[in-house]
Amino acid sequence: MTYLIRHVTSFSYQPAVGESVMEVRLQPRSDTRQRCLTSTIDVTPAATVSVYRDFYGNAVHHFDIPGKHNSIEVISEATVDMLPRLDIENIERSSWSELDELVAHGDYWEMLLPSQFARPSEMLLRLQHEFHLERRGDPLSLLKEINNAIYENFDYAPNTTRVDSPIDDALLTHQGVCQDFAHIMIALVRQLLIPCRYVSGYLYHQSESHDRSPAGASHAWAEAYLGEAGWVEFDPTNNLLGCERHIRVAVGRDYADIPPTRGVHRGEAESELRVLVTVSLVDAPKPEDLGPAMVFRAPRPANAANQDLAHMQNQQ
Repeated sequence: MTYLIRHVTSFSYQPAVGESVMEVRLQPRSDTRQRCLTSTIDVTPAATVSVYRDFYGNAVHHFDIPGKHNSIEVISEATVDMLPRLDIENIERSSWSELDELVAHGDYWEMLLPSQFARPSEMLLRLQHEFHLERRGDPLSLLKEINNAIYENFDYAPNTTRVDSPIDDALLTHQGVCQDFAHIMIALVRQLLIPCRYVSGYLYHQSESHDRSPAGASHAWAEAYLGEAGWVEFDPTNNLLGCERHIRVAVGRDYADIPPTRGVHRGEAESELRVLVTVSLVDAPKPEDLGPAMVFRAPRPANAANQDLAHMQNQQ
């Protein structure tokens, strides 16, 4: 299955700002699960775009807009060929002792330690007791149970949390967005001494799938290392295992490692961010109605010569 992805990010500022320096993680990965066949990044105002690979192997594009400007538009387009996923139910499952041995002899420590948005708290500990989480059965079965429990006990509710919200905000109200649910699952899984990491990307939506996460936005889920099965994807927002509809862009310890956009600019300004994502089959007709863009607004900062854009783009 081959997908065409178009991700439009538009920033506007009032009044105009000075120099902007930005990096974006929008190019889908090429790995054992998928192949990125083509990828382009276009920036307005015109800028020279360079690229490098970060510590986790994600493609990072960066650019500098030196003059005054009141808007920035970044358009990312890619075609991605999805490879068949392993039938996780029919492969031999590692026991806890086998998994512990593989983890002990591998380099997984970063995905076991607390991170900025996936860390233990008193509220997380209460949830752990509520879910009766302890090592039992086999690791895959227990993680499927966690995935389902988050789906059943948390409501999907856009705009109830911020991109920089700690997991306690979602734990308090039992509602949030995909980013919150991924962070909660990662924190719970690491408490079981299983390496777990954050995945940003896209979900191809089908009318018959009844996904809670909306089309028109990027998506996020978790990925746990399960020994012989390798890294297995869990989507607690939609109660799914990773499938050919999950298109991976970047992996990291949590959202702080891999926001879609991050940058700074000179000057104080009120800002607005519009995001519009479309994911379609490459041989399907292009949709005429792309739907409304997702809008995020930020007031003018009280004291800042440089406005950090890292927390401007939310994943729904």
